[in-house]
Amino acid sequence: MIEIYFEDTEVLDLSPEFFVSWLSEVSSAEGVSLGDVTLVFCSDEYLLEMNKKHLNHDYYTDIITFDYTEEGVVSGDLFISVDRVRENAIDNKAMFHVELNRVVGHGVLHLIGYNDKSQEEQSEMTAKENWALGLIVPRET
Repeated sequence: MIEIYFEDTEVLDLSPEFFVSWLSEVSSAEGVSLGDVTLVFCSDEYLLEMNKKHLNHDYYTDIITFDYTEEGVVSGDLFISVDRVRENAIDNKAMFHVELNRVVGHGVLHLIGYNDKSQEEQSEMTAKENWALGLIVPRET
């Protein structure tokens, strides 16, 4: 199940059903099941305080992931800075919703077991993010 919350930011028009469908497909392809994942969209300042409090890091970031995965069931809390995602989208010349999905996918890939500490891990993570984004099928409106 996917739950979506907003802290100290505007409410975005997001579909839990979209995230369930997409992240279930990502998880299944990786040999795990999607469990309970909470997406908390927040401001830079809110996430900075979380980063200081829980990780002793005094810098802005786009996502903090709390991993509760057990026995092949992917679960966790993803705290995502909407401010940082918006800035990253501009810097990367990407549409906001694509960058938002990339960051959500990044968090779930962490829950699955991928890391991004070394250059090699970062390259693998980026390739996995691109693969996961490729699973999203655009629909005509």
